Amino acid sequence: MFAITGITGQVGGALARELLAQGKPVRAVVRDAAKGEAWRARGCEVALADLGDAAGLSEAFRNCEGVFLLLPPTFDPSPDFSESARTIAALRAALLQARPERVVALSTLGARAGHRNLLTQLGMLEEALEDLPMPVTVLRPAWFIENLAWDIPSAREQGEIESLLQPLDRALPMVATADVGRSAAALLLERSEGHRVVELEGACRVSPNHLAEALGRALGRPVKAVAVPRDQWEARFLAQGMKNPEPRMRMLDGFNEGWMAFEGSARRGTVSLDEVVRALVARQG
Repeated sequence: MFAITGITGQVGGALARELLAQGKPVRAVVRDAAKGEAWRARGCEVALADLGDAAGLSEAFRNCEGVFLLLPPTFDPSPDFSESARTIAALRAALLQARPERVVALSTLGARAGHRNLLTQLGMLEEALEDLPMPVTVLRPAWFIENLAWDIPSAREQGEIESLLQPLDRALPMVATADVGRSAAALLLERSEGHRVVELEGACRVSPNHLAEALGRALGRPVKAVAVPRDQWEARFLAQGMKNPEPRMRMLDGFNEGWMAFEGSARRGTVSLDEVVRALVARQG
């Protein structure tokens, strides 16, 4: 049995579909029974557990060959990242109690960067898993190409996308969530020893200009990227309702300044930028 947290998201869903296609038994860990019904219809077991509930998670992880961990994203965290800290503590306690054969945890490029930023929460998860008494694989993917979905309306209507990633011609590691899901499935099925880190990027590196060009091809109209000056970021984030935008700004600084980087040699995915963008545009009609 393979227990999957975050199964209702893009990566968890891709992972589950890959395992099911291979005939593997999957347990969907969800906090809302209604969200589990679609996965039950696909043949999954469904376990109800909140990610802050160590006892519930322990039951969900019991008798599992493998467990996939996905820390829920907190985009506007408290200054001490207390929200994620509580969830991480519950996940760790549940794994110690349930003792699955192995664990794959989704982290990210830059999780252990030397500057405190939004992705530090995933660095905290990595640290909490380092001394567990079962094999742990940390999967660190690059920036998700699917983040571009938010820009499709402006590309369609104005022929522009605003970019916080700068300069616009700098290509960065990006990856499709389908590649992440497939990689997670392969790692979950592998028998390994101890603690290891696997880094993953897409078939090629991508700049904001590349993203705009791909949107233009998918939409059949010219699309250009426009850089948003850094001195406007804080006001924009506060206007959107954020209370603590500094971690998010520092994360973006990390990509723009170059200190958000892989630590070793990353594996490569196979899904192209155009494949992802065409699917995103089709999904939005």
